[in-house]
Amino acid sequence: MEMGAAVIMAVLVAMLVACAPSAAAGRVWLQEEGGKNGTARREVTYDGRALILDGARRMLFSGDIHYPRSTPEMWPGLIENAKKGGLDVIQTYVFWNVHEPIQGQYNFEGRYDLVKFIREVHAQGLYVSLRVGPFIEAEWKYGALPFWLHGVPNITFRSDNEPFKVHMQNFVAKIVKMMKDEKLYYPQGGPIIISQIENEYKLVEAAFHSRGPPYVQWAAAMAVNLQTGVPWMMCKQDDAPDPIINTCNGLICGETFLGPNSPKKPALWTENWTSRYPLYGHDPRFRSAADLAFAVALFIARKKGSFVNYYMYHGGTNFGRFASSYVTTSYYDGAPLDEYGLIWQSTWSHLRELHAAVKQSEEPLLSGSYSNYSFGEQQEGHVFETESDCVAFLVNFDKHKTSNIQFGEASFQLAPKSISILSGCRTVVFETAKINAQHGLRTAQIVQPLNDVDNWKIFKEPIPPEISNTTHTGNRFFEHLSTTKDETDYLWYLSRYDYRSMGHGQLVLNVESQAHVLHAYINNDYLGSVHGSHDGPKSIILKTPITLKEGQNSISLLSVMVGSPDSGAYMERRTFGIRKVSIQQGHHKSHSLNNELWKHQVGLYGEMNSIYTQEGSSRAQWTTIDKSAHLPLIWYKTTFDTPWGNDPVTLNLSSMGKGEVWINGESIGRYWVSFKTPSGQPTQSLYHIPRYFLKPRENNLVLMEEMGGDPLHITVNTMSVTRVSSSVNELSIPSLLSRRKHPAVRLRCQKGKHITDIEFASYGNPVEDCRSSGRRCLGSCHAETTEFVVKDACLGRRKCAIPVQPAKFGGDPCPGIEKSLSVVATCG
Repeated sequence: MEMGAAVIMAVLVAMLVACAPSAAAGRVWLQEEGGKNGTARREVTYDGRALILDGARRMLFSGDIHYPRSTPEMWPGLIENAKKGGLDVIQTYVFWNVHEPIQGQYNFEGRYDLVKFIREVHAQGLYVSLRVGPFIEAEWKYGALPFWLHGVPNITFRSDNEPFKVHMQNFVAKIVKMMKDEKLYYPQGGPIIISQIENEYKLVEAAFHSRGPPYVQWAAAMAVNLQTGVPWMMCKQDDAPDPIINTCNGLICGETFLGPNSPKKPALWTENWTSRYPLYGHDPRFRSAADLAFAVALFIARKKGSFVNYYMYHGGTNFGRFASSYVTTSYYDGAPLDEYGLIWQSTWSHLRELHAAVKQSEEPLLSGSYSNYSFGEQQEGHVFETESDCVAFLVNFDKHKTSNIQFGEASFQLAPKSISILSGCRTVVFETAKINAQHGLRTAQIVQPLNDVDNWKIFKEPIPPEISNTTHTGNRFFEHLSTTKDETDYLWYLSRYDYRSMGHGQLVLNVESQAHVLHAYINNDYLGSVHGSHDGPKSIILKTPITLKEGQNSISLLSVMVGSPDSGAYMERRTFGIRKVSIQQGHHKSHSLNNELWKHQVGLYGEMNSIYTQEGSSRAQWTTIDKSAHLPLIWYKTTFDTPWGNDPVTLNLSSMGKGEVWINGESIGRYWVSFKTPSGQPTQSLYHIPRYFLKPRENNLVLMEEMGGDPLHITVNTMSVTRVSSSVNELSIPSLLSRRKHPAVRLRCQKGKHITDIEFASYGNPVEDCRSSGRRCLGSCHAETTEFVVKDACLGRRKCAIPVQPAKFGGDPCPGIEKSLSVVATCG
């Protein structure tokens, strides 16, 4: 018998009080290092201004890097570049369904080695924010809940439901114990300074009615009772119970965050979205460096923010089938570190400068008195001041007009939609809208076209016979995910139709499905396909003319999921797959097949027999390419050699349709290039192959092509930043990260490359934002010595810096005119 809600609430509140005697002060458990003699006490606490490490408030910049979305070989470089970018913290979710894919059977190997990932962060001197969840959403299939939960009797996910709470607590406790055993929490000498329980629950809480609020209280009490020694947080949970810190997720938390729910909690931003995650059929949506910087500065100024996390700092790759519904394999490619780990300029450098400017004034920001000012309808100021230091943030919200404001004894010009940070409340050290950082052009260079028809083999995926043995048989349609257990995207629906001619009139097959894609066959002849979209109707409809023979006809319908859902209330109740089938002739009444005998086959033959592996390949009868090669449901295989060097490797699949691709037996994800965006382009055509997946020679490439494509136009490519450019005004603010006291153009090629050519260089008044080469970018003023000076400083070097000063170019080429230095260089 269940306890009454009031009794449960009273018990949970008592647990919280017992577990957190110092909650009002934000204190958590600590331990001493070095035994009796000594020594430093490591602790994490918090107050209304910041997280406090060893007694000191800290301004912390953080970035999400998800260990399963890259490889262990990539982790050190990613973390190194994050640290160079000015981050203090690496944040990651814990992915339950990769760690416990089968109930009670755990996997922490390879890409899933959470401990190794955290140790690498620690080795490089950064902290960790560990988002345990264990529901995480994250555009990850089933929100990282393992699908076996779906089969637990009487379960309701993420609610005051005993079966769910038992399994959730078991997993959270296992992760916490693992972290403790490895001494990874900060009081133990490790890097973990904060953890998260649940994820954006407020978005669905109301749907659970009386089962929602008690679940929040229970989750909070359960987490705190594990005594990790570091604070816990809940994102987008305004009523997070003490001592849990409520945090903000979003694009503009400086405007939307209501603030901590207690004056004794700090303002933390757990997800500052660096772009928008891409969806098949959608054009990519990137976020400018200026917009990101503006949002960060505003959160710090308006909300007294002291922790900002970029989601994502490196997005990586949704390998295998882990992307959620309609989400692309590439994840947050426009983050400061792109999908391949290359530095995304100018975002990375501009944010690095912002971090330095904010850290320079850490003391007044975290300990000073605060005041704000209005300079107009769309202009405001925020000042933090101690007895010895002061910092001001001057804000212009006007997106179109420059604003001149008087602050103190000086006048300041604010660019449209910008924030200027004033060190000492006098000197501008950073402007969010003015980008002095270099821009980079990333290109894919073809290193091997796979156009030799003799090197390709094909295998035609067989359509299963209706009389095949299967346990999934009934006079109804089986639900897709509960039948496949989400172990494959594919489910065949098979039946027979006894046709008797009813005279003239076109025969039409009508199928309604709640899956994402549907392929139809009659008597093994392909009829057609239909697919949905992320924002489209729940159901997809196939209505196609057919031809039947007198007597028995086989109907074979292939239902396809492009990822399982990752969010929403009552996920365990969601249904997918075919709902209705009928045949109509002319104006006669349609004949419903809904209650006919249907057999269901899980997965494809090639999948179930792992023909994409070296061992499984022999289970398929591979043949040479023939005229059927471009039809749906064809497996392709070939080999290629690994490109020389260290540049990231990709496949260009723009000639294909939809399917999945494997390299040496490792799935690098789904592809869907036939689903064009409104601009007429594939959402994603380049697919990342981590070098760790490759052998020096004869790498096995296998594709399952679902809709029809041309493999002879596939190419193996390397990705690199081949061109860098920068334009800096002589009145620009010098970089805080440089010893130079004057503005300068700084160019840097990626590791392993150097500057091989200067395509354009002009000191004078070159055309603004002109990143091409040639004299068309020259203005009315140009120093003829520019090219010589820049080449002398840069050619043959990985990086160079050229001061924007007349003396560097032999004098002022045009007195009285404001000048800039613009350079476009080639890296190779």
